[in-house]
Amino acid sequence: MTRVLILGGTSDANALARAAAAVGLDAIYSYAGRTQVPVNQPLPVRTGGFGGPDGLACYIRAEGVTHVVDATHPFADTMSRNAIAACASTATPLIALVRAPWIEGAEDRWITVPDIDSAAQALPDEAACVFLAIGRQHLAPFAAKPQHRYILRFVDEPDGPLPLPAAEVIVARGPFTEEGDLALMRSKSVNLVVTRNSGGAGARAKIDAARRLCLPVIMISRPEMPERASAASVDNVMAWLAHETCLGA
Repeated sequence: MTRVLILGGTSDANALARAAAAVGLDAIYSYAGRTQVPVNQPLPVRTGGFGGPDGLACYIRAEGVTHVVDATHPFADTMSRNAIAACASTATPLIALVRAPWIEGAEDRWITVPDIDSAAQALPDEAACVFLAIGRQHLAPFAAKPQHRYILRFVDEPDGPLPLPAAEVIVARGPFTEEGDLALMRSKSVNLVVTRNSGGAGARAKIDAARRLCLPVIMISRPEMPERASAASVDNVMAWLAHETCLGA
């Protein structure tokens, strides 16, 4: 009997859940639990961590999971590495749903850096208004540059004090539009954007808006991952599952 574990929390994972439910696939959708009000899913949902690769391996065995789809955020590298290790130890087929990264265009002004710490170090010394689009888990390194005014956009209200002395929080859930982000950056007098190379259409509006305003973008590169099977679309994942499980028979 086939049972699929979807490691989710992204718009791609949500689309995969809908596709899986539409064909009656026995699947479980897993949230990390960082979002206070997650999107409703058409599949059974579990929330919270597994306890590292060993905990995930135990869950796979206990729940009779036969296939795992890693549809987490491209920067959720700890979870992705745990999935690789757990699936290897349990001999469970694994595929990653990996959206294509954004590519710098001729009119873009990117400053490409390898990680969050490097992004903070790349900020200018003179005071600026920074649109910091990296999520609430990674703010601490920017406290070293307190002269800047930071615009933060979160899915949820922050659950505690922020490490930045001058920060404005905007609570909103994407996908966002280019015109909307253009208006936001103009109204807040944004001078610079910091973001991770998440890829996909839902979060790229700020990149397009920054290009139109000729603003520099500090772009954080994706973490390197061990070799694994991957797919670029929900259709590709469903085709893989159909081949693996005879779903299409």
